[in-house]
Amino acid sequence: MSGAWWRRLVVASACAKLAACGGMAVPAASVPSNVPWSVYGGSVASDRFSPLTQIDRTNVQRLRQVWRHDMDDVGDSQTNPIVIDRTLYAFSPGLKVIALDAATGKRKWTFDAGVTASGPSRGLTYWSDGRERRIYAGVMNLLFALDAATGKPVPTFGKAGRIDLREGLAADYSKYFVSMTSPAVISKDLLIVGFRTGEAKPAPPGDIRAYDVRTGALRWTFRSIPEAGEPGADTWPAHARQSSGAANNWAGMSLDEKRGIVYVPTGSAVNDFYGADRLGQNLYANTLLALDAASGKQLWHFQAVHHDLLDRDLPTAPSLLTVVRDGKRVDVVAQPTKQGFLFVFDRVSGAPMFPIEEQPAPSSTVPGELSSPTQPHAPLPEPFARQHLTEEQLTNRTAQAREWARAQFKQMRSEGPFTPPGLDTASVVFPGFDGGAEWGGAAVDPATGILYINANEVAWTARLAPNMQPRSQGARLYQNNCSPCHGPERTGSPPAFPSLINLGQRMSEAQIRSVILTGRGRMPGFDHMPNTEIATLLDYLRTGRDVAPLPAHGETPAASAPSADKEAMTASLFAAPDTSARYVFTGYHKFLDPDGYPAVAPPWGTLSAIDLNTGRTVWRIPLGEYPELVARGLLDTGSENYGGPIVTASGLLFIAATIYDRRLRAFDSRNGKLLWQAELPYAGTATPATYMVEGKQYVVICTSNARNRTAQQGAAYVAFALP
Repeated sequence: MSGAWWRRLVVASACAKLAACGGMAVPAASVPSNVPWSVYGGSVASDRFSPLTQIDRTNVQRLRQVWRHDMDDVGDSQTNPIVIDRTLYAFSPGLKVIALDAATGKRKWTFDAGVTASGPSRGLTYWSDGRERRIYAGVMNLLFALDAATGKPVPTFGKAGRIDLREGLAADYSKYFVSMTSPAVISKDLLIVGFRTGEAKPAPPGDIRAYDVRTGALRWTFRSIPEAGEPGADTWPAHARQSSGAANNWAGMSLDEKRGIVYVPTGSAVNDFYGADRLGQNLYANTLLALDAASGKQLWHFQAVHHDLLDRDLPTAPSLLTVVRDGKRVDVVAQPTKQGFLFVFDRVSGAPMFPIEEQPAPSSTVPGELSSPTQPHAPLPEPFARQHLTEEQLTNRTAQAREWARAQFKQMRSEGPFTPPGLDTASVVFPGFDGGAEWGGAAVDPATGILYINANEVAWTARLAPNMQPRSQGARLYQNNCSPCHGPERTGSPPAFPSLINLGQRMSEAQIRSVILTGRGRMPGFDHMPNTEIATLLDYLRTGRDVAPLPAHGETPAASAPSADKEAMTASLFAAPDTSARYVFTGYHKFLDPDGYPAVAPPWGTLSAIDLNTGRTVWRIPLGEYPELVARGLLDTGSENYGGPIVTASGLLFIAATIYDRRLRAFDSRNGKLLWQAELPYAGTATPATYMVEGKQYVVICTSNARNRTAQQGAAYVAFALP
């Protein structure tokens, strides 16, 4: 955002803070009548901050729902919409791009890419040169440029208004799954893009690329898995770009516009849990990269996890802010992690603002594996999640649940946040595979240097097993595509991953085929699979037997690219079996008690305020509840939460995120006091946005129940404002 009106708004925001302290009154005329939320996460700095002050601590309790827009499809909606002038741009669960009147919720236009799609896409990108206005939308492997007024593709961009993000990654790019989770970042005339991919082979290298914002022509590429002779190549085996994959940016990026630096967090390399074929530190996987936005040249880097064996992706774009150290103002970048650390660096030099210690890490006991002997730890800022599960931290919800948890825990290995998976003993992953921090990220108040972040504190377990290739073809397809989530015996891990036993008695053949092709909830669609493989897998799921032959080598997949979410538990996304790995992951399992609640003591979800000037926690509270436990008198448990907070200049923090109580809440950012809450039609597992249209401030949230399959399914955008 730029221009005189924005400078007036910043001044008005500063005045509002003074007014709150009794310093002065704020003239209403100083605030523009329309204030956008024009970038995913609020700004390219990923600060999730708004200078708006109309809704404040004194009147927030008067907020009311003013419109609701229900969508035609259902699925895991996680979009943080953007708002320009009076139009709100967003995704539907089926990845249709929609434009709504931001004041009424009435639909203006819809763009349907004609691709069968499901799974989350978290945002869009807006661009204008003063004459032309475009919306850039990632739909699976395709990146579209749309006319902002009509939703029609811009024909001069790429091929008929789109580019295929798979192109250029490898000679035979069609065999790879590639899709966008987070929107592109624009620096001047460059569209800088990452993507999501599979968690097991085959997966392409996770190159970071920049395209011409007008034409879609490729302008530069940064190779996150280096070529031989490039910096970092010595941290991989030879030919790693051909034999490994991923190390990709799925979580989004942040941009220092003044300096022209783009900050890129990357994920893990494949295979996620057994890395005997990628021995070494594996730069630039699990790394925060600072790249020159104009050329893609690396300026500095920090690897948060060496030779990752636990899918410890950097899960969100970092936050850019300014702090005070030794009396001086320093521009910093703050990167949250799944393991609950917060790493803070000088934006230009990459120098840590707080000491980072390489501490001894538990060793892998799996043959052929060489885990890293040390891993980075950050004592300051203070970790925002528990990291080492002990017997004392097990559930105390009931005596029976505690005794069950103690018996199970005695059979597990729990040595902190980097305990690698083993063969005979399950390893505790705490925080779990869903964080700690997740893709919702943090919000920061630029005036105070305080960062606000929500976290999950649910334990999971991990284990490997020998790669015993099934003799039946259907079982083989199941093992490589379905077993990481539903388990080798098809028993699942309810409620997140349902059992597939007797599936043919619960669903028709047509229904099962539809789910295989298009996905449901967390499950991606598998429409990249050849028709013969789909038939084979379908028969195995329905009957447990296998009669259809595997397709001939090189057969063309049945339909368009699949949809998947990197952190949504899709470890083996491809039909081609990986026979090279001696050991395979046995599936994602939450450590739940027999009643289905976390087997650790609350809080199971938290919201924290951390002062990045000092590294100290200002406050921390439980976030979320289980309604049925509240009815029994068990309050303040916290719950799993997905999506993040926003903070305003008036001292409010808005967040939904919680799965089971379906509430949007407003807290006092000074102390974490709850000031207002409203029940949503579905869970608000997304990050809110706030904007002003014709002098009225709105707060909007995307809702869906895809992460709670026992609840009524649906999806809607819901907006609130003062009467």
